[in-house]
Amino acid sequence: MAECSSNLARFDGIRYGGRHAEGKWEERVVKTRTQGFGEEVKRRIFLGTFVLSAGYKEDFYMKACRVRRKVHDEFKLLLEDFDALATPTMPVPPWRIGELVSPLEMYMMDFETVAVNLAGLPAVSVPAGFVDSLPVGLQLIGDHFEEATLLKLSYAYENETGFTRWLHSSG
Repeated sequence: MAECSSNLARFDGIRYGGRHAEGKWEERVVKTRTQGFGEEVKRRIFLGTFVLSAGYKEDFYMKACRVRRKVHDEFKLLLEDFDALATPTMPVPPWRIGELVSPLEMYMMDFETVAVNLAGLPAVSVPAGFVDSLPVGLQLIGDHFEEATLLKLSYAYENETGFTRWLHSSG
């Protein structure tokens, strides 16, 4: 979350991101910094800023760095025996537009992808079909500098599963 906070700070509407053009300067800044992000992104920015604030570095950030190292080491151990790992892209199928979901449910939707990002490994998500007419994905995870392997596997998977037929039959 600390990285989320610091990475998204650049979307200030001046150098990057959308810019709200109406109202007084203070109103424009507030609207620019709030309208461009969804609730979950805002929540992660605030949590990340908190974690990086004075007095909390050791309690949160340094512990998180140690956890990240363990996640990285576990993935590297698995990848010693395999060219790639396959996981679901998300732990559950997506919800429908307008469906109410809790903040915890939103937070957990990227559970499968966050660990890979923490490990600093390349990954790609490919279409894996549909559940109740909603798309689901397969995440392929590779070792450092093995992006070409992931792209070849993705291409082969899409060809073998007939992905283009899914597109035309899904409506």
